[in-house]
Amino acid sequence: MKKIEAVIRPSKVGDVISILEKVGHPGLMISEVEGHGKQKGLEQKLRGKTYKMELINKAKIEIVTKDEDLDKIINAICEAAFTGKIGDGKIFIYPVEDVVRIRTREKGEKAL
Repeated sequence: MKKIEAVIRPSKVGDVISILEKVGHPGLMISEVEGHGKQKGLEQKLRGKTYKMELINKAKIEIVTKDEDLDKIINAICEAAFTGKIGDGKIFIYPVEDVVRIRTREKGEKAL
């Protein structure tokens, strides 16, 4: 099993949710996060003054999936979150040792 963490633009969350449902993976968690990448934030001009925003609003989508579904989900997220501009985001992939469904105490892939 793998855990996918995708950090994307908040405006793309709806598109990502829709495409994940189409590829058959409705289970996910979404958090609002702030951060910056190599660009170290961005500058905006407002009324003639330049302001530096060091932390940019992002959405973090977390999914735990079977190994065989990993590529399908990664491709779906990339397709839905893509704008072609700096700040589209990143996807991180981690191994998952085990999962337990609290209600039934099922373990492993059955608990997904």
